[in-house]
Amino acid sequence: MPQIFHPSFNTISRVALVGLILLVIALGWGWTLFTRSDYAERVHFPREQPVQFSHQHHVQRIGIDCRYCHTTVETSSFANIPPVHTCMTCHSQIWADSPMLEPVRRSYATKQPIHWKRVYDLPDFVYFDHSIHVNKGIGCTSCHGQIDRMPLTWVNQQLHMKWCLDCHLHPELQIRPQSEVFSMVWEAPTNQNELGMALVNEYQVKSRTDCSYCHR
Repeated sequence: MPQIFHPSFNTISRVALVGLILLVIALGWGWTLFTRSDYAERVHFPREQPVQFSHQHHVQRIGIDCRYCHTTVETSSFANIPPVHTCMTCHSQIWADSPMLEPVRRSYATKQPIHWKRVYDLPDFVYFDHSIHVNKGIGCTSCHGQIDRMPLTWVNQQLHMKWCLDCHLHPELQIRPQSEVFSMVWEAPTNQNELGMALVNEYQVKSRTDCSYCHR
C-alpha cells in the first residue's frame, strides 16, 4: 500500500501540537495580564457621580481638611460618606442656586439620600480598617494618591494583595508623622528609612502578614 502522507507530516504535526499548546499558554497568560491591568481594574478612570464633586476644588483650592467630610476616618473602619447637611453647611449660602447642586438641595429637603457610586469597593472577604492605618501614621495619599488634584475621584491603586503586603512587610517606607497624615503636600525625606523605623517603634506598628488578620 502506498504511503498516504509524506514523512514530513510527522514533523509538521508535532510542531502544530507544540504551537497549539504554546498558543493556549500565551492566551491564558495574556488574559491574566489583562484582568490585572489598570484598564480592567478601572484605575485612573474618573467615576461619574449624581453630583460631580471635585476634591481638587474643595481640598486644593479651598483648603478643606479631609476630616471635615470624612468625620469617622480616625475612629472607624469606614471613612464615611458625608451626609447632605454637611454639604448644605456651606451651600445654603454659597452657590445656593446652582443647577449642579439641585440633587443636594432635593436630598436635603426630602431626607432621601443621594446614591453615590462607590469608588473603592473591596471584596467582602477583605477587612480593612481606616482608623488603624490613620492612627499608625499612614497618610491618605499613600492609598488614594493625590486626591487633592482630582476634579473627579478615581481609583489610584489596584489594591491587590501584593500591594498591601509590600507595605505591611516594610511599613517604614510609608509611615509618616501623625501630624502629616492628612497633608496633601508632605513628601518623604531623604532619611525616610531612618525616620520610618523610629516612627514604627514609636507608634508600635506591627508587620501583620498572617492571612486571618485581613481575611476574616
